Amino acid sequence: MKRKITNWGLYPIQESEVFDFSELNNLASIIKGNNELIARGMGRCYGDASLSPTTLSTLKYNKFLDFDIEKGIIECQAGVTLEEVLDVCVPKGWFLPVTPGTKYVTLGGAVASDVHGKNDHKEGSFTNYVLGLSLMNHMGEIIQCGPEINEDLFYATCGGMGLTGIILSVRFSLKKIETSFINQLLVKASNLDEILDLFDKYKESTYSMAWIDCLKGGNGFGRSILYIGEHAREHELSTKQKKQKLQIPRKTPLLVPFYFPSFVLSSFFIRMTNSLIYHKNIKKTQWSIIPYEGFFYPLDAIKHWNRIYGKKGFVQYQFVVPQENGRVAMREILMKIRKEGRGSFLAVLKAMGDPNGMISFPMKGYTLALDFPIRKGLFEFLEELDQVVLSYNGHIYLTKDARMSKEVLSKSYKSISQFRQYIKFSKNKFQSIQSNRLGITKG
Repeated sequence: MKRKITNWGLYPIQESEVFDFSELNNLASIIKGNNELIARGMGRCYGDASLSPTTLSTLKYNKFLDFDIEKGIIECQAGVTLEEVLDVCVPKGWFLPVTPGTKYVTLGGAVASDVHGKNDHKEGSFTNYVLGLSLMNHMGEIIQCGPEINEDLFYATCGGMGLTGIILSVRFSLKKIETSFINQLLVKASNLDEILDLFDKYKESTYSMAWIDCLKGGNGFGRSILYIGEHAREHELSTKQKKQKLQIPRKTPLLVPFYFPSFVLSSFFIRMTNSLIYHKNIKKTQWSIIPYEGFFYPLDAIKHWNRIYGKKGFVQYQFVVPQENGRVAMREILMKIRKEGRGSFLAVLKAMGDPNGMISFPMKGYTLALDFPIRKGLFEFLEELDQVVLSYNGHIYLTKDARMSKEVLSKSYKSISQFRQYIKFSKNKFQSIQSNRLGITKG
């Protein structure tokens, strides 16, 4: 059935013939009957990575296959979401080894994007914990791969944006927990240097990230709030919390019922909002024990929050730069953003660890994610930022990208030529608007 689809950034919009499947025979017929297609899960990648004139929805291929409760090893079909995994494993005392900022992501999408989280600096990305995958190739054949079998295919698939085949199932290890609560510490930083010093100070903490004010100047340039977290132990909980120690936190999400008007996205409004966020934390440090939802998935509590950016949508610009260049690179980029007056409600700074897949995003350094509403001059401005990122040997996150040029990709991802050669074996059957725009599968 043909319909118009878009991913979380609401840009671009693509008319697509959308297929779904629940049986492998049906999937093989779909693959053989189409010259090009791309798998799509929840559509939570921001740009055009899972958009194509022919799209294959994995959401009906969503069964749990195995769960070793003693060892914490689970296997699921690719359409199972992180939320569904949490619902099953948290009451048994297990948690996701790595999670992005939303639980509305399928396991297939988590592998294709090699998603990272607040613990990347210490524990790496999601595919570090994948023990095995099954894929269907361009001929409808099922192939098993993993760290010790068909390794080249495995590491091309980890972060490979769905271009190596259709991921069918994922077998991965979980993290043991005593409770479903997080021991959270908030620390205010008055400027950019202080927040980066705090990342160094708390580098042994399991989880860390910072909200950063992109528009503040003067002595408060780069003021931030650092969030530090550890899985709470049972003895740390209150009497009430102990009674709920492995419960799934449940809240009725707020709803953004309509697309916000443009004045909400003005630099004045963002400056005012940023000031409120920074000053609502009166103390320099605040400690609390909270349910994991509020720590890992704060935006999931707001249904359709992407409508805040209006009908034209937005681009999430996420880059990473090596640690040795981190301070000067962040300063230069934040100065450009402030000068341009293109503030972001969501500006998240994290420390990162080593890469895993052939074209995975992480590198040892710092990453900054920013949401920019689509308006006149934005893409030209982002091209300027691209050049700054390149000058410091960094690169852009493909899962968030909707506009990067093939030249920037080739200069920043050192293994992209190797990856292009690898996926030629599939006759470029699996391709997206993004992969064609970037010259990975066409051009």
